[in-house]
Amino acid sequence: MAKNIEKITIKIEGKEWQDALDKTFKKKQKDVRIDGFRKGAVPKEVYYEKVGVSSLYMDSMNEVVDSAYQKALKESKILPAIEPVIDVTSVDENSVTFEITIVGKPDIELGAYKNLKIKKEEVKVTAEEVKEEIEHLRNEFAEIKVKEKGEVENKDTAIIDFKGFIDGQELEGGSGANYPLEIGSNTFIPGFEENVIGMKVGDKKTIHLKFPDDYVKDLAGKEVDFEIILREIKTRILPEINETFFEDLGYDKVTNEKELKEEVKKILTEKKQQEIDDKYIEEKLQKASDNMKVDLPDEIIHDEIHRMIGQFEEQLKMQGLTKEQYFQYANLNEETLHENMRPEAIRRIKYRYLLEEVAIKENIEVTDEEVEKDANEMAENYGITKEELLKAFGSEEVLKYDAKMRKTLEFLKNN
Repeated sequence: MAKNIEKITIKIEGKEWQDALDKTFKKKQKDVRIDGFRKGAVPKEVYYEKVGVSSLYMDSMNEVVDSAYQKALKESKILPAIEPVIDVTSVDENSVTFEITIVGKPDIELGAYKNLKIKKEEVKVTAEEVKEEIEHLRNEFAEIKVKEKGEVENKDTAIIDFKGFIDGQELEGGSGANYPLEIGSNTFIPGFEENVIGMKVGDKKTIHLKFPDDYVKDLAGKEVDFEIILREIKTRILPEINETFFEDLGYDKVTNEKELKEEVKKILTEKKQQEIDDKYIEEKLQKASDNMKVDLPDEIIHDEIHRMIGQFEEQLKMQGLTKEQYFQYANLNEETLHENMRPEAIRRIKYRYLLEEVAIKENIEVTDEEVEKDANEMAENYGITKEELLKAFGSEEVLKYDAKMRKTLEFLKNN
């Protein structure tokens, strides 16, 4: 068995176990119905005879599991790094026996974590990037209007009916009615959108194309005919670069195009700087953790994966999905999801242990004043009260740990 893993067997018997059984019986007695006795008045002996003492085991084990764990901790010299694994090895009317696996933090040997000679990129924002971003913003605020006259042009949205045919047979899933096709989006196979350009409302057209060789297996490389009817053309009217546009963007201090370019450049610079900073610290963490020696037991990896899956399920709920629905859509199961998350779990654990060890090595601590300041800033950023923030974190100790890790991260970033 690994050095920092210990299995301890704890047996609960005698009065402690009998008290647990009695407590569970009194809870169940309130609702049990047995002929000849009033509800809530069934004697224990009759309950044992008619229902069976085994019906009390599960709840009774829950009653004593915490005391069993506390006993195990007293016997162990290991400080637990994760929640214990508790298995029931035997249970009957006289006793219950638990096997408790306590997993401690593995031994860690820091390698080089400072002066790693990782080059940080410089922020560069070109005039062309500023121009493209302004055009992107104009497109976001564009007004969509029906084009009463004229023909389909690039960037228009063509409302079409279409049907696909292969060897004269209608293509399954290859048709649509009143489909909004944005020209230039490359939604359809090559050549389709190009053939829609120039069509006028009411026009009908048959085009001959070929599916790409890297398309889905059943259609790759096959020739196809599409019958197209153009029902309507919608075009985007881009806003003028004026005060109304600046107001829509929320740029209160911008009054002309020159100032708009300066503001957009500033925002793009900040965004790129953040991306560069994130990439830089990620590379540092990766290299420093690669230099670190640590043997991670499966128990700790599985615990992290379990936590990640819990977070993933919460994200799915926000999208109105269950884990089972996701499995169906993604053609996955619990085992493959678990395995897919393993590399990321290992990375997270290593980074966490790296930061903890660097904090010890460099004597990095946080004061109560620093924690208070952090808590107030975070609460303000999230738009919640400090009390709500503390509730979300669970305790002040967790908040203090988080502040310490962020301070250590900043140390690594600058050394």
